[in-house]
Amino acid sequence: MRRTSEIPSESFDHILAWLNPDRDKAAALYLDLRRSLVKIFAWNRCGDPEGLTDETFDRVARQVDYLINTFEGNPNLFFYGVARNLIKEHQKKAKSYISIDDVDVPAEAPQLIDDEDDDMREECLRDCLKELTRDKRDLILAYYAKEKQPKIEDRARLAQQIGVSIETLRVRMCRIRASLEECIVRRLKHRARRNATD
Repeated sequence: MRRTSEIPSESFDHILAWLNPDRDKAAALYLDLRRSLVKIFAWNRCGDPEGLTDETFDRVARQVDYLINTFEGNPNLFFYGVARNLIKEHQKKAKSYISIDDVDVPAEAPQLIDDEDDDMREECLRDCLKELTRDKRDLILAYYAKEKQPKIEDRARLAQQIGVSIETLRVRMCRIRASLEECIVRRLKHRARRNATD
């Protein structure tokens, strides 16, 4: 989902002035640059190209007064450099997500729980699902409802149904899974502490 840019109006004016002293030309350059950045993020399989484009402009806005006086060459090149750094950050974060499909529980959990761990994990997962908003809960349950080929087709339909790309849907699922995993670990730790005092 695209987030709203946080550029103050005066910083935005400075960005336009940096792109071109002529306001109309600067506005056209801004729109072209914005479209280029969205494409760059999309080509690099980033889940939220519009939001990352906003973040690029926000980061440049925080430095624009300094850049106007010090940066030499085409300003677009600086924007592309910021975008490249954002892509690296995005890819690093994507790799750090651990799917609940791929592991039984996070690494510390086996030290916290006993032979009833499977039942306990399932119970924690059910409780954590209840903590999600209804929309998020329905979305993640629908996402994991099917197996193999039907799963791929169903996920494509689901993305179309909610009006996003399959990549954006995957990013949303990563975020929901990450929050579920944190919740499960938190509950397992709580149970372990409670069992230790019993």
